[in-house]
Amino acid sequence: MRTDVLGVAFDNVTMDEAVDRALAMLEEEGPHLVVTPNPEIVQRAAKDPEFAGILSKADLVIPDGIGVVYAAKILGRPLKGRVPGIDFASQLLERAAGTGKGLFLLGAAPAKDGQPSVAEQAAANLQKACPGLVICGTHDGYFKEDGPVIQQIRDARADVVFVCLGFPRQEKWIAAHGGET
Repeated sequence: MRTDVLGVAFDNVTMDEAVDRALAMLEEEGPHLVVTPNPEIVQRAAKDPEFAGILSKADLVIPDGIGVVYAAKILGRPLKGRVPGIDFASQLLERAAGTGKGLFLLGAAPAKDGQPSVAEQAAANLQKACPGLVICGTHDGYFKEDGPVIQQIRDARADVVFVCLGFPRQEKWIAAHGGET
């Protein structure tokens, strides 16, 4: 059962419960959407019905922000606690490392002046932090056409795709293309 906070329905989960649910999704068929709304995202959803609809259809909605937790408490519908998106992602990857599941990183700045892109740098850092983690691809967030990016993700046979394009662009991109990758 979800807890409504100003129109966004959150899963009432601890960090461990959220990671367990995400790992279980990896064993299921089809794409799954995990979102990490904070107070800014909740405010945006109130003004953007398309965005709100995407959040409501997500498979897992975790409370990323103490303001969300406080609001739920004030509304008389307390949540178990804050589940920061970055900590959730870190724990998910630590536990997924060594399973053979492939991660694709999409977003951030492109390569510049002979330096790797931010996504490539993040991939290298993640492989150091999570021995056994399979990074199957990266792509920066500065693209004009979706098709080639979708094809690259498909060709990489990614099990997990972290889309880091900033909200609401990332959620809208996933809603439009998640089933294609």
